[in-house]
Amino acid sequence: MRLFDGGSGQGLSLLIMFKRPEEQMELIKRGVEEILVEDEFLKRLEDSYQKQRPLKVKAGFDPTAPDIHVGHTVLIEKMRQFQELGHEVIFLIGDFTGLIGDPSGKNETRPPLTRDDIQRNASTYKEQIFKILDPAATRIEFNSRWMMEMGADDFIRLTSRYTVARMLEREDFKKRYSMHTPISLHEFMYPLVQGYDSVALEADVELGGTDQKFNLLVGRELQKEYGQKPQSLVMMPLLEGLDGVKKMSKSLGNYIGISEPPEEMFGKIMSVSDELMIRYYELLSHVSIDELEALRKGLKSGAFHPRQAKEDLALELVDRYWGPEGAARAKAHFEQVFRHKGLPDEIQIHGFSWVGDEPVPISTILKHAGLCQSASEARRLINQGGVRLDSEKISDQDLRLRRGEYLLQVGKRKFMKVVPG
Repeated sequence: MRLFDGGSGQGLSLLIMFKRPEEQMELIKRGVEEILVEDEFLKRLEDSYQKQRPLKVKAGFDPTAPDIHVGHTVLIEKMRQFQELGHEVIFLIGDFTGLIGDPSGKNETRPPLTRDDIQRNASTYKEQIFKILDPAATRIEFNSRWMMEMGADDFIRLTSRYTVARMLEREDFKKRYSMHTPISLHEFMYPLVQGYDSVALEADVELGGTDQKFNLLVGRELQKEYGQKPQSLVMMPLLEGLDGVKKMSKSLGNYIGISEPPEEMFGKIMSVSDELMIRYYELLSHVSIDELEALRKGLKSGAFHPRQAKEDLALELVDRYWGPEGAARAKAHFEQVFRHKGLPDEIQIHGFSWVGDEPVPISTILKHAGLCQSASEARRLINQGGVRLDSEKISDQDLRLRRGEYLLQVGKRKFMKVVPG
């Protein structure tokens, strides 16, 4: 045990209390999709342990939206684990890469953000991440620091380190090229700049989602080109949203935002399906590996009820972001609104696209959400008193709803929470 000065120029000091490499590996592998290269990574941990030298662990986030949702926190929670093991965590805000736009998983050129958008979003990121990470042990960097200082000649030399053929091995580029869909030259720059971030920071480890695999591998190759030992890669799965199918995303309306009101957050977690709940535990909860295994067995045997497990998870997450008072208040609200009104614990989420602030007929929303076959059927059911809005029966078939969140019920068994999508 000793004090370590991270040498970042920010006066970072960490209290190093390393676990043995095998114990570290067991903790780090929880919820991980893939480690590249695993043997290499274990040797890194062993060397770090023997020399009591923390690893530099980097994760990059482009400030493309002002709010962080729990899908983003899968990576941040893994960063927290590295922190607790005594390693140096670098939260890299991609204010330069954000100007390019990440082409990962895109079938068309993505419009870059403005510098004002990026700066505004980046400032909110810095506030939100410290709900999870230890501020005293977190090094925050912006990749504009080295990229804006790079001259044209240096940038040309950087582009010479990678070939177009290698770029076209990337799945989304390959697909777009074969379909004759335009690929802008600046999109080739994104993986190069992300890779160079690892060179600039001399990263030992980079964390990323599975959709970032190509970019992370570019980082390894560039580090070799610049005479550095290639970083180890720890890749995390993409967390499914509340619909249980698609990746969590604000644009799809299937997200849980970490800045949402506690009552809203609690209710959304309670709507998670039984099948998806254990995955949320694995990737988001701070329960130990032994506790997680006991939960799995208890759910399988019936000794532990899924509803109780969801309530425990909801309390844990709301407490993390809003404190114990917020968690207690959210639980009381949920019980009053849902259980006492006979509503089910699991209610599906549906994202509906409003155009501006124009109100939309409720019959259209009911049809779009799949609660009715047609708008005419929706109007008929409203006239018959078979439709409830936020638990209240409605009778106006021409009712229009402005952009917002609503609980819709048709008959006794059909429920849907409609959110902006």
